[in-house]
Amino acid sequence: MTDTASKPGQTEVWITGIGLATSLGEGLDANWAALGERRVNVDDKGFAPYIVHPLMPVTLDAQIPKKGDQRQMEAWQRIGTYAAGLALDSAGIKGNKDILSKIDMVVAAGGGERDLSVDTGVLNAEAKGNNAPGFLNERLMSDLRPTLFLAQLSNLLAGNIAIVHGVCGTSRTFMGEEVAGADAMRIALARIMSGESDIALVGGSHNGERKDLLVLYEFGDFNLKDKFAPVWARKDHAGFALGSAGAFLVLESRAHAEARGAKPFARLTNVVADLARRKQPGDMAATLEKLWAKLPTRAGKGAIITGATGAEPATSEERSFLGKHADFPVRATGTMFGHTMETQFPLGIALAALALSRGALFPPNDSTGLEIEMTDKPTQIVVVGAGHWRGEGMALVEAV
Repeated sequence: MTDTASKPGQTEVWITGIGLATSLGEGLDANWAALGERRVNVDDKGFAPYIVHPLMPVTLDAQIPKKGDQRQMEAWQRIGTYAAGLALDSAGIKGNKDILSKIDMVVAAGGGERDLSVDTGVLNAEAKGNNAPGFLNERLMSDLRPTLFLAQLSNLLAGNIAIVHGVCGTSRTFMGEEVAGADAMRIALARIMSGESDIALVGGSHNGERKDLLVLYEFGDFNLKDKFAPVWARKDHAGFALGSAGAFLVLESRAHAEARGAKPFARLTNVVADLARRKQPGDMAATLEKLWAKLPTRAGKGAIITGATGAEPATSEERSFLGKHADFPVRATGTMFGHTMETQFPLGIALAALALSRGALFPPNDSTGLEIEMTDKPTQIVVVGAGHWRGEGMALVEAV
């Protein structure tokens, strides 16, 4: 079990920049307006029978000015590099070489995209019985371009952000679905709290509009199919709807932020993570309860933003945990944004900071009654991330 928590006298960490590029829009105002209108953007035809939340179109030139840079990136890298630029703009440090030369970068990202034509050819040949010994190796060696393997490296997102935006501090990339996002936030927070870093760019990106990913997750029966429903209404129709999104935040020590006159959206107080064995029913719920006990929550003052997936049995286990904390209004990001894997946890923290800065929790978007209105102004929000098959994390975001 790992955790990063503020202690008396320890460095206070502010969220001073937020960059969002999602299926609901680009930037803070567009996403906040869509949440307020309970808007959901889904595609149930382009990848039928699977449901996908496609990225709202963006003008790439605004954050990635060189066409050559855009061409050499895959979609997930363009999404992340774009969102990172928005976060730097939001924090007021875009183009500031002095700060960019020392800003740390912690990224959560999956692997790159596959060559669909090659994969399709192999699968079709296998289906027709053309699977002589050595067939697969021969096709892969002769058909796959060597540069494809380079394009699949998860740390290429950090590399592209460094090239395009001039972020030149240390760089770390975490790979491993939902828990990678929690660990990226945890490590960034720990470095600033300990004094190892003054400022960090942290987040992730995900392209959910990928047939290869849909095939991969279909092998585990994880995809939501045929008809969209809010996360909490999927028990008899389980699955997640993949989403495309980039979510980056600028974390900064209070002293560093105040020295340059930066104002905070919110304070990031704690990030904790664990890996339940999930061998028996209730294992995941018990682990979430242990993580919750590490956070200094205050009933009646806060809310929960969760990245609940809609996949089972994880979502039912999480719902059982949430039932024990009914005095905290809940919002599930998977309903509005789809499931963005590594990006879901940073996205939740970004939305929590945005809600605290605007003095209100966005309205529920749920047909089951689990999500209720919150009329009081929240002072703290717990972000919950429970992986569709492994990994648990929580963060506490508080008003400044």
